[in-house]
Amino acid sequence: MEPNQPEILDSIFTEKQQIRRRALLPWWIKTFAWFFMIFGGLAFVCLVLGLFGMRMQLAFYGLETWEPLSATGLAVIAIALLKGAAAYGLWTEKEWAITVGQIDAVLGIAMCIFVMIYPYVDGVDGSRFNLRLELALLIPFLIKLRAIKGQWMDQTNLQVIR
Repeated sequence: MEPNQPEILDSIFTEKQQIRRRALLPWWIKTFAWFFMIFGGLAFVCLVLGLFGMRMQLAFYGLETWEPLSATGLAVIAIALLKGAAAYGLWTEKEWAITVGQIDAVLGIAMCIFVMIYPYVDGVDGSRFNLRLELALLIPFLIKLRAIKGQWMDQTNLQVIR
């Protein structure tokens, strides 16, 4: 055998350890993924029921309404559907999941900030401060997604088991 030729066993011992994409997610993102997949499905049901004239209370990020087909209601439903899509993508290890998750996190952070400062801008009730605790999870969620994006997208380092 010539000295520069690779041996058969070299490929076995030099391969990178292959992991599933889902293994990159911490337990709290996996838990919330299930919650938001269910929540996204319920949002679709609320939209359909709203088309039939039913009223229901919808609330998310400080936005509240009893009218599913109002601007606020449609915004809450859209947020829930986006969160459901991001959660589904993360759970099923889709390539686009990190991007959708990052969009979801940034829009969620922006929505929380908007809801917190709107009373001061509008002048309706500028005396009360509305701190959105969702930020305590949205910011770490965005940071974690940014941290794992490279590994998630690197198909050569992952074994996607379906």
